[in-house]
Amino acid sequence: MSEEIRFTQSAVIPYRIKDKELQILLITSIRRKKWIIPKGFIEFNFTAFESAKKEAYEEAGAIGTNETKELGFFISDKYDGDTKIIVYSMEVEELRDEYPEMNMRKRKWFPAEEAIDKITIPEVGEMIKKLTAELSSASHL
Repeated sequence: MSEEIRFTQSAVIPYRIKDKELQILLITSIRRKKWIIPKGFIEFNFTAFESAKKEAYEEAGAIGTNETKELGFFISDKYDGDTKIIVYSMEVEELRDEYPEMNMRKRKWFPAEEAIDKITIPEVGEMIKKLTAELSSASHL
């Protein structure tokens, strides 16, 4: 990896609590069809979280609360340099049937442990564990 961060993106881990179980909404990447979380470049005049929230809607049809926690970041080597991806939590309030990328991606709710297994980026798995611990300590689970 190079020494310099060339780009910054933001992402959300969309979640819901159903029957006292934490569930994570994952989407497939367009080209490789791997399970990922919604993410994208931070748009002009948007905070990192606002941008990530917009991506969650465009890529998964997920609309969430404005309450969030920054769960951390990871570095990805892409676009000819290192990209820093800041990750936030987002509790999903509504899942739309129609959304901009509905014909390009699949979306699916997974129990947190299964989502960790599906995600190929270890740092995101660790962030899901961190979210689980925070929600457990707040007695949501």
